[in-house]
Amino acid sequence: MSCWETIADYGLRSLGIGERLLPRENFTLCQQVTLIGSGLLWNIYFGVLALFSGFFLATTVALGKFSKNRILRKASEWFIFVFRGSPLFIQFFFAYFAFQSLKTVAPIFDPFSAAWLGALIVLFLNTAAYSGEIFYGALRSIPKGDVEAADAYGFSGWARFRRIIWPTMLRLAWPAYTNEAIFLFHATTLVFFSGFPAWQQRGDALYYASYFADKTFNPFVPYPILAGYFILLTLLVIGFFGLINKRLNRHLPQAAKRRLRLRVNLIR
Repeated sequence: MSCWETIADYGLRSLGIGERLLPRENFTLCQQVTLIGSGLLWNIYFGVLALFSGFFLATTVALGKFSKNRILRKASEWFIFVFRGSPLFIQFFFAYFAFQSLKTVAPIFDPFSAAWLGALIVLFLNTAAYSGEIFYGALRSIPKGDVEAADAYGFSGWARFRRIIWPTMLRLAWPAYTNEAIFLFHATTLVFFSGFPAWQQRGDALYYASYFADKTFNPFVPYPILAGYFILLTLLVIGFFGLINKRLNRHLPQAAKRRLRLRVNLIR
């Protein structure tokens, strides 16, 4: 089998398209690169949807924590504390068994026990908590003069938030939020190593890398391939968020623009 045939058979296998049976022996480098790349589609799916939906919840949580209303403030503080204070792996574990229990009560919860929805909800809540704290810090860092200038120009309520507060908050928070986005994509590798099973062996990139490592007893081929894919994915995230960062700071002088800096989280 040529490499092109391997790509045609296994390129979209993680989505249920192509060859159903995994190779059992005589693994080629092309097979490993193709299948691990196929599994990366799930990592991108989890990361993109959780990041997009979590952005809006994070903004709401940050505003809640910044609010003078004690109920909103305490609810936001506890939400952030719970999801930042517990390991993500444990959150996957408890969410899976919670959804399994709910499924026995009401069949409507059946999709929640599958990784495509249940794990996505966990990632969505987790990144919203971390991002909410980042946005809250940015809200507290908004220069007082900006708010006073908005009041002087007659901005108030929603208009002041949309035109002054929210853009300034994003500009201040964006470098740290970029690091959170990178971590989120890396965290997607935990999905199929938690309680959520890989249906019909349709797992993510780490799932296929572990499969080849177990079959060949040689982790020094599949795992470097996996690392290479995530390095490329990280570069894409940095590039995309860098463009947004330039857009947010387009009105500032060149010397005053905040540049993105990659800071690796060794422990979270």
